[in-house]
Amino acid sequence: MLSRRNFLGTTAGLTAALALRAPLAAQESAPQVRLPEPVVYERNPEAYWAAIRELFVIPHDEVYLNNGTNGSCPRPVLQAVFDNYEQTEKMDQADPEDYPIWGYGPWNQYRDPLADFVGCSRDELALTRNCTEGDNYIAHGIDMKAGDEVLMSDQEHPSGEQPWLLRAKRYGIVVKKFELPKPPRDAAQILNLINDALTPRTRVIFVSHITTVTGVVMPVKEICALARSKGIISGIDGAHVIGMMRLSLRDLGCDLYSSSPHKWLQAPKGTGFLYVRDDMIDRMWSTLTTAGWDDPKLRAERFQRIGSSNVPSLAGLRAALELANQIGMQRIERRHRQMCDYILGEMVKRGAESWTSPDPALRCAIASVNVPPLQIGDMEATLWKQHKVRIRGGGPSKIRLSTPYYLLKPDLDRFLAVFDAYKRAKAG
Repeated sequence: MLSRRNFLGTTAGLTAALALRAPLAAQESAPQVRLPEPVVYERNPEAYWAAIRELFVIPHDEVYLNNGTNGSCPRPVLQAVFDNYEQTEKMDQADPEDYPIWGYGPWNQYRDPLADFVGCSRDELALTRNCTEGDNYIAHGIDMKAGDEVLMSDQEHPSGEQPWLLRAKRYGIVVKKFELPKPPRDAAQILNLINDALTPRTRVIFVSHITTVTGVVMPVKEICALARSKGIISGIDGAHVIGMMRLSLRDLGCDLYSSSPHKWLQAPKGTGFLYVRDDMIDRMWSTLTTAGWDDPKLRAERFQRIGSSNVPSLAGLRAALELANQIGMQRIERRHRQMCDYILGEMVKRGAESWTSPDPALRCAIASVNVPPLQIGDMEATLWKQHKVRIRGGGPSKIRLSTPYYLLKPDLDRFLAVFDAYKRAKAG
């Protein structure tokens, strides 16, 4: 039997090694696609977004409507990741104690641009691998005793809900839920539901900034103000927010916030962040621990002391931040809202029941509609396998449509035509 070393010395081993290198070489030799000049946007916005579309490797015959689960890294982000692998894996760092892993140190070259982008200080920010990790830090880091309550909506993602349910099962805290209407009428209705559900035992309000079920943009600033007025901790699951809409954590006034840049910021998978308001840092326990977890001088950095993790993904995160800044978050958010409003309006014309709020302030780039008696499982499979249109929904008849800025109107019209044909076929 060939050893691994002997295999690499064979023709087959050399061929395999070159095959692994081929995708990277192809990426490096591909013509560089540049951002369109700002003047293009002023003259012809659709031409501008069509040029932006060329930054993405999604095939042109595919319509991708599920950024709510995963975004697609554009070429500048991919290149940053590839380049960083090439750099770090040489193992030629100047300091013999410096290794290409994050999880033990500050990595401020990545935290600083992220802190600027989300509106907080570096010392309030920890780099995590996803929103799930941040949500677990929130749920397990706050001192609570049996009988203490955490209030959340009935539309939380499992990664936001389940850490609290684990703690309830293990330690006897109480998870209490309020029912979020489908759709909510306005912000006042949501605030009243939360206020009415509070009790003297409520210690934490934990809600999504944008709900994964319906895409509702919750009135988080007002929710956090309500919590603070009553001495309640506010924890926010912001998985969908960074890259979808402008974000200032200082302005929101929340105590804790987690997010996943791999969705709407189009950053690499395996990047996330946890925000801990400065006056909360010393009240939080670490969930994952290695050296430094109990050092107060590290501030929020101690929550990113997680052991060996992937530096090239952070290089990709920084490139994603740079791209969003170059395009402009105001421009991106406006595009998101325009495309969402268009597809939501067209689906309602077709008889779909909107689960996304009629209040424009409570939606951005996710439109959720209910289309009974159509079944989402069959529809999702048919549209993808037969038409290369990729959607996501929930049982039995909900469709969740994501409208990232690089989508073009012909893409949405193509989905609508395919949906119409599918609906006619089922009716027949």
